[in-house]
Amino acid sequence: MSKSVLKQVKKIVEPIIAEMNLELVDVEYVKEGAHWYLRIYIDKDGGVDIDDCAAVSHKIDEALERVDLIPQAYMLEVSSPGIERPLKKREDYEKYRGELISVYSTQPFEGYTCFTGYLKGLEDNKVVLEYEGQQIAIPLELVEKAHLTFEF
Repeated sequence: MSKSVLKQVKKIVEPIIAEMNLELVDVEYVKEGAHWYLRIYIDKDGGVDIDDCAAVSHKIDEALERVDLIPQAYMLEVSSPGIERPLKKREDYEKYRGELISVYSTQPFEGYTCFTGYLKGLEDNKVVLEYEGQQIAIPLELVEKAHLTFEF
């Protein structure tokens, strides 16, 4: 799916999800084997349950059928982002301040492409982590992906 179609899907589903007092975390469209999957990840304080996912799935399915943006057949999946929730929006870097996260950069930064540390926040368009006993500030434009990291 082109980025423009994925952007249109987000534009359609975000208000539906917000109306249900939930947060849109991410949207993926992937091919696995012979099948295409449209995955919608939702969340709320305290986490989502199966009833939240089913209700969102029903409403989104109806809305997407009306606009018919996606030409090929696909399976719609609505779920929680899981324990290692991705950090997608600027607000996520404030919301999860103090949490252990992993950050992957698009190119080496200070010799590395993966950092795991405690999130201090977002300052001057940089993700600030406590990393190996010191603070490191990774430019946001270098962040390929970031997610919460579960501590054992």
